[in-house]
Amino acid sequence: MIRLSNIKISLKKINDNRDELDLIRQAVLKKLGINEKELIGYEIFKRSIDARKKDDLYYVYTIDVKTHNEQRILRNHNRKGVIKTPDMAYEGVKFGEDKMSYRPVIIGMGPAGLFAGLTLSKLGYRPIILERGEDVDARTDKIGNFLREGILDPDSNVQFGEGGAGTFSDGKLTTLINDKRCRLVLNEFVKAGAPEEILYINKPHIGTDILKSVIKTIRQRIIENGGEVRFNAKVTDFIIEDDKLEGVIINDCEKLACNTALLGIGHSARDTFQILYKRGVHITQKPFSIGVRIEHPQHFIDMAQYCSFARHPCLWAADYKLSYHSKNGRSAYTFCMCPGGYVIAAASEDGGVVTNGMSKYARDGENANSALLVGVTPNDFGSSHPLAGVEFQRRWERAAYKISGENYSAPVQLIGDFLKDRPSTQFGSVEPTYKPGVKFVELKYCLPDYVIATMKEAIVYFDAKIKGFNMSDGILTGVETRSSSPIRINRDDEYLSNISGLYPIGEGAGYAGGIMSSAVDGIRVAENIVSKYASFV
Repeated sequence: MIRLSNIKISLKKINDNRDELDLIRQAVLKKLGINEKELIGYEIFKRSIDARKKDDLYYVYTIDVKTHNEQRILRNHNRKGVIKTPDMAYEGVKFGEDKMSYRPVIIGMGPAGLFAGLTLSKLGYRPIILERGEDVDARTDKIGNFLREGILDPDSNVQFGEGGAGTFSDGKLTTLINDKRCRLVLNEFVKAGAPEEILYINKPHIGTDILKSVIKTIRQRIIENGGEVRFNAKVTDFIIEDDKLEGVIINDCEKLACNTALLGIGHSARDTFQILYKRGVHITQKPFSIGVRIEHPQHFIDMAQYCSFARHPCLWAADYKLSYHSKNGRSAYTFCMCPGGYVIAAASEDGGVVTNGMSKYARDGENANSALLVGVTPNDFGSSHPLAGVEFQRRWERAAYKISGENYSAPVQLIGDFLKDRPSTQFGSVEPTYKPGVKFVELKYCLPDYVIATMKEAIVYFDAKIKGFNMSDGILTGVETRSSSPIRINRDDEYLSNISGLYPIGEGAGYAGGIMSSAVDGIRVAENIVSKYASFV
């Protein structure tokens, strides 16, 4: 096939999907200088939006084209933007020869564990997945109960359960990694029921509402391939002898023998971190970020980004991504932006308030929200202990819980009052979306001084990028502390920890950030196991 890049089509010309496809076809024929008879077909590889000129927005495409006389066309178009389509095919791995004594175990069913399980099951390794939380339907009920009544289940919540933390966010599939496995992940999601557009749009997302169904379908495929999935199966200890994994203990009572375990426990599995540390697994501190969720009216963000195109039928709710570097040496940035979304209660421990963002597929909520975060490093943790970052997170989560009434309400402050260092007393045009409730609190009492100072500078700076970003009645909701794992479970070039047979994977182990990179990491480590061991069929 031939790959064409930088195909631009003005949104002024696009009224519906049919018009878009017709315009793409015309652009392909014109760029290649061919007629209809020479064109066999085409597919969109990538589509993004160019919104730099507010009076004329463009879709920008990369198109893969199948034609007659491909070699002649390539010779005649030996210039930038017309190349032979690169080989994007996923390459499998050769099977190893070592014999497994027991079926491989995967601990945790977030993106890393899910895709490691899918990979191993498809190749005949019959993995056993142990998930401390519940299946996605039961988990949804528990989360609903928490949001309505403030009753938290520490093992089944926004952080724990089938699909991991990503299930109750936005289903964002953006990533900075460049790996052929990314395409494999997207294809697997589409096979399981995700919208086909995630294969080509620039910032793909599935949405929490659709993602829940997609994850159930992938689980069923794992089972059909010979895998086993066990919910409410919390690994409470590891059996290690002479630095070798011999098994795991489930729910403090059941022993499961295993010599190969993939550790996909997620960034909030603090109790498991503690167990691993006690068992001699090498863990180091890692930087992460903390801050708040910031909410604006979605129509304001749409107008700021798209101007007169804000209600164009082919445009999603607008998003943004901003960063700021302070003279104080700190950096602030927006993260996990959820257009038309909700600020969600994401606590996983009693006595702490944690926020995150969530959107449905349609992204049709009244508010836009994003994390507004400031980076912290081990120098801020106050201890050299490997788990000091965990305690640092807890400190601020508990402060937010205590100051907001000790009922999982979240502390909120209006942007204008935050900048002027005064308490808020009433909401304006923006209503908070966080449940089970909020309380007006000065955020300086539940975040470090340097985080508060850097956020203030960043908000003023971001207003120069998006006019009105510092709107006085926008809402700041605290606290967000789970941007990434506070630890790294050390592993070598073979993905092994210092304990033979124990493979740390995904975001919780400190090797990924988000659904895509976690899924790819899970696949990569599963491939390594395949290359070492013969299948279990």
